[in-house]
Amino acid sequence: MGFRRGAVEEMAVNAAFWRGRRVFVTGHTGFKGAWLALWLHDLGAQVAGYALAPPTTPSLFELARVNEAVNSLEGDVRDPDRLQRAVTAARPEIVFHLAAQSLVRQSYEEPVATYATNVMGTVNLLEAVRRAPSVRVVVVVTSDKCYENRERELGYREDEPLGGYDPYSSSKGCAELVTAAYRRSFLSREEHGRAPIGVASARAGNVIGGGDWAKDRLIPDILEAFASGRPARIRNPRAVRPWQHVLEPAAGYLALAEALWNEREAYAGAWNFGPLDEDARPVSWIVERLGQRWGGGARWQVDAAPQPHEAGYLKLDCAKARERLGWRPKLALETALEWIVEWHRAYLGGGDTRQATAAQIARYQGIAS
Repeated sequence: MGFRRGAVEEMAVNAAFWRGRRVFVTGHTGFKGAWLALWLHDLGAQVAGYALAPPTTPSLFELARVNEAVNSLEGDVRDPDRLQRAVTAARPEIVFHLAAQSLVRQSYEEPVATYATNVMGTVNLLEAVRRAPSVRVVVVVTSDKCYENRERELGYREDEPLGGYDPYSSSKGCAELVTAAYRRSFLSREEHGRAPIGVASARAGNVIGGGDWAKDRLIPDILEAFASGRPARIRNPRAVRPWQHVLEPAAGYLALAEALWNEREAYAGAWNFGPLDEDARPVSWIVERLGQRWGGGARWQVDAAPQPHEAGYLKLDCAKARERLGWRPKLALETALEWIVEWHRAYLGGGDTRQATAAQIARYQGIAS
């Protein structure tokens, strides 16, 4: 995989680069973190994870036995001393920061905890990195919702204003500012006996995939309703989101980390990882397609109860990742939905979810190679 400035060649995950690499992942007990940790393990990396207990029951972390693939330590990113000890003990070369309070609706209920985790948790992680001479690369994962959303059809670029209506979105904008400040003030130069570090932030769209049971998230709510024979209750069927399978941004994070390893200054900064324009679809389109694939009379209805504010339209401009990293989405949204139904049917049928997850990772790598 080449990383020439301005390169446009197709990106493929470089297994040779990751073999034996020491990697630290925060948030590995969550949905996205579990997928990334398993992929890194399958690539041959030595993965250490730091996170709270799995946030849902059931959880991908437990069902796919992620603890067998990761040196897992339970801890809170709001605890700076414990986090510092974990980073020091792991001696990572590359750090992926995914630990977060990741739900918009929960941020209305728990704004203080949301800011403490998403903002001060990021500060604590970067402080730990400052004092870890082994670290060479850091990728801080935030969200597409970090942008000041003007409800426009044009996708947002990395250099556009940050903002956020709700506490979650605002906290992710703050995490971006924290990351940029630490990169410029501390991590781009020698300090505490360590070399400069390549630091980037990654902003992904609405990530979907097998093994997501988060509360008040569209796909989990739909599949739970279908599996129980109830109609799915949809809050905002006309809302448009940049939907993408979890392996799409994960591939971008891996490519970005390798690029930073090879050319720290050229790839530092913010990066969008979103779907193709045609896969920014309204919620109603998603629930209809999932219902068709699920079968069995799956149906849905609009939830008429009052709802807190959520963005109505959001898209990302991913030209930078496409042109500089050679990254582009590999799965059409229709295919992503098929993979999700396939994964959940394997789970409901009592299948080995670790095997089902690994099989989809391998299939994706085959498509992306």
